[in-house]
Amino acid sequence: MTAVDAVALLLAVAGTVAGSLRWLRVAQREHYLAGETSRFAWRWWRSAADNAGLALLGLAGAAVAVAVPPVAVLPAAVAGAAPLRLPLRGRTGRLAWTRRLSTLAVVTLLLEVVAIGAGWIGGGNRGALIAAGFTALAVPMVVDVALVLTRPAEDVVARKFVRDARGRLERVRPRVVAVTGSYGKTTTKGYIAHLVSPFLTTLPSPKSFNNRAGLARTVNEHLGPATEVFVAEMGTYGPGEIAAMCSWVRPEISVITAIGPAHLERFKSLDRTLAAKAEICETASVVVLNVDDARLLGLVPTLRGAGKKVVEASGSNEVADVSVLASEEGLELRVGGHRVGAASVPQSDLPTALTNVACAAAVAIELGVPPEDVLARLVSLPVPANRLQRYVADGGYVVFDDTFNSNPTGALIGLSRLKSEPTVSTGGRRVVVTPGMVELGPIQHEENAALGESAARVADHVLVIARTNRAALLEGAAAAEDPGRVMTVDRLDQALDWVRANLGPGDAVLYENDLPDHFP
Repeated sequence: MTAVDAVALLLAVAGTVAGSLRWLRVAQREHYLAGETSRFAWRWWRSAADNAGLALLGLAGAAVAVAVPPVAVLPAAVAGAAPLRLPLRGRTGRLAWTRRLSTLAVVTLLLEVVAIGAGWIGGGNRGALIAAGFTALAVPMVVDVALVLTRPAEDVVARKFVRDARGRLERVRPRVVAVTGSYGKTTTKGYIAHLVSPFLTTLPSPKSFNNRAGLARTVNEHLGPATEVFVAEMGTYGPGEIAAMCSWVRPEISVITAIGPAHLERFKSLDRTLAAKAEICETASVVVLNVDDARLLGLVPTLRGAGKKVVEASGSNEVADVSVLASEEGLELRVGGHRVGAASVPQSDLPTALTNVACAAAVAIELGVPPEDVLARLVSLPVPANRLQRYVADGGYVVFDDTFNSNPTGALIGLSRLKSEPTVSTGGRRVVVTPGMVELGPIQHEENAALGESAARVADHVLVIARTNRAALLEGAAAAEDPGRVMTVDRLDQALDWVRANLGPGDAVLYENDLPDHFP
């Protein structure tokens, strides 16, 4: 091997390793789902002209390396340094060297070594260089192959933790409440814990620990012998996941908060979404449904026909089994159509989704909490973090923080709150900062265009973050009559700098969604 070949091979390997770190972080952020790394790579390479140009340069370099092997340094350099704006370590979600990631990294490295080694066996130094160039560009696909190869071993590890969690649940025997929905499940889980915990020792699954691993960890680490109620949030990316969790969590009471286009990119249709969420009802004897949702209302006859007790919860129907309504007094609680009373809650502090409160109240009543005590707890409902929280910034302007997640319904509520904010002075400015909504599948462009149009009508300034939905948001904003000024930035911190520099007392800003930085 010549000195030039040796240096070229070393640089090619270095580029491959750097690219591997970048795409391993994406795999971790996307919950180790095989196929997602390559899908995100495709998004990134076509996200902007500079990245598309670098991708073409890398492919051209790999092709030329077939004739001139040292040129393999070029595709490796592209793979190590790009896509541009996809940071190696990450700002919003750093690479965490967990056991699972370490295993995935080792298998990924072994696959890369095998690929380069196969090139060397087939063509010596020249073959190794050519293989290194192509392997560098193919790292996202290599990571996905590694995910497929490690999945059986990860399932074995997970089954052990699930067995331990099942055993603990059988020993402690808490009453189990399971909550799912396209959106609102985390908020509803928090409301249930708030309403029930003064009367029964309650353990809600923390944060968004809503998959098999998260629930098993919650039970194994936090379920104590005195726990009387376990509230388990359950999320899913496809059919069968919730049914598998219910097979060992075995909820007594199940709740479905809403069916909507969240994760429609994965589910493909709302009917498939409904079927996947409805798996939570299989082992439950009591099912609480948000019947303001037409699809969930349609489940009622089927579930009752299967012998389930169905509790209809509503934020608008006075004669539902349990309803929580907005009134001049605050929050009015009704049970079986009869008025229990009203909790004094200022109009500005009313929850954004009354159906979530109604579902939580229904669960509390099913668990034996008297309706009068539920009513008394409604005055102090917790404000879920980053879910349309309202506060006044140091600069004196009002902030609506709705960055936890975003969906078409929630975004409209956020815009309505911004529009009706009473403290915005005459001449005061309303600002919307958003990267748009993701995982909406075939309706993503349409829904983001609608969001852009609505935002431009409400706000004096709209700041569009990143590139994932930039085209759709700008298209929608341009369609608005008398739109506010629209600006684009690549990162949230740039938008924050603009807001801090330009807003003051009498102004208000809505932060609608926040995408992790592994999105383009």
